[in-house]
Amino acid sequence: MKILMVGSGGREHALIRKLKESPRVTRLLCAPGNGGISRDAECFPVAATDLQGMLELAKQEKVELVFVAPDDPLALGMVDLFKANGIPAFGPSKAAARIEASKVFSKRLMEKYGIPTADYAVYDSAAQALAYIKQKGAYPVVIKADGLALGKGVIIAQSEAEAEEALRSMLEEGKFGESGRRVVVEEFLTGPEVSVLAFTDGEALVPMVSSMDHKRALDGDKGLNTGGMGTVAPNPCYTPAIADECMEKIFLPTIKAMQAEGCPFSGCLYFGLMLTPSGPKVIEYNARFGDPETQVVLPLLDTPLIDVVEAVVNKRLGELEVKWKDAHAACVVLASGGYPESYEKGKPISGLDADGQAEGAEIFHAGTALKDGEFLTSGGRVLGVTAVGDTLAAALESAYAAAEKISFDGVHYRRDIGAKCK
Repeated sequence: MKILMVGSGGREHALIRKLKESPRVTRLLCAPGNGGISRDAECFPVAATDLQGMLELAKQEKVELVFVAPDDPLALGMVDLFKANGIPAFGPSKAAARIEASKVFSKRLMEKYGIPTADYAVYDSAAQALAYIKQKGAYPVVIKADGLALGKGVIIAQSEAEAEEALRSMLEEGKFGESGRRVVVEEFLTGPEVSVLAFTDGEALVPMVSSMDHKRALDGDKGLNTGGMGTVAPNPCYTPAIADECMEKIFLPTIKAMQAEGCPFSGCLYFGLMLTPSGPKVIEYNARFGDPETQVVLPLLDTPLIDVVEAVVNKRLGELEVKWKDAHAACVVLASGGYPESYEKGKPISGLDADGQAEGAEIFHAGTALKDGEFLTSGGRVLGVTAVGDTLAAALESAYAAAEKISFDGVHYRRDIGAKCK
């Protein structure tokens, strides 16, 4: 089988390496890919958002399945385009991808179908939104851009002044362009956070192993929010009883709600959950695999990924038993100096072999380039160093031991991934 992976990050590299394990996958292509991905798949310089270019590539290379991994092409309707041209594709339709592409759509969906989430209001006027926040008088308060904003469209305002600044930047100064034309003002929830990815074909739903992301740039959950500085799986806060409650009150009701709205969701649905004192609630949905959650969840998958992908695409997921390893995984993200703000690119990376790997862990490339046989940094999050162990402590020890062997100018990473689980 020939498969085309759309995307260029650590998530895509993890998916490619997992697909590569199956002898049924004979050829892997990736567009646009990155330096590390080029050691595991043939890369083509087509932008992830170039729908027509991607379709032409798939036809030219006689691809049998397309895996659309990032949020932007899903929101643009890439899966619909492939299906209209008779090419099977993994991922939701444009209509279903609204569950991530529009915070307003997802909040109204949850409200309509009784899915537990934070209280909210929607505004397109900064003055009206600020008046609502003042009337509530509860801080911190969460302000979210309606559309996709590279994971940076969520502000947790600690005061009225911070809320006013966030609203002005989004609604009046156009910080996020069209994505910030409307905002969701949301109640701040407290409790442990859990990420649960789930395979679904629109009817059956199979949750994956739970995980815990670490969003802040610095140790102790300090510093700016990032795309994710590390992950562990399974999440120790997510008990079997909580899993059952989530399946009954959140997961299945979401699938049924999307069916009822005429846009059934097929692909990978990500549930960002908060385990509040009054029970689990949805913080956000993503219409695709999370990054860097994928880097710890997929190494624990025992069933061949290609089998699950085909079952989803062919609407036969309910017939497949998806099995998981009884183990733990940890991922430490090595980032460029200055990330998540400005950073330099093109720094040589030492400690990797010719395939971009290092002993004792699996290295997923997120932001690398390959030039004259040398790996260079080309993004904010550069590498995800992932290890699997019988215990979380063993997985963390292996991941950190491998991370210490890799270096580049300005490298920084958190030293406390998984610490709150001990």
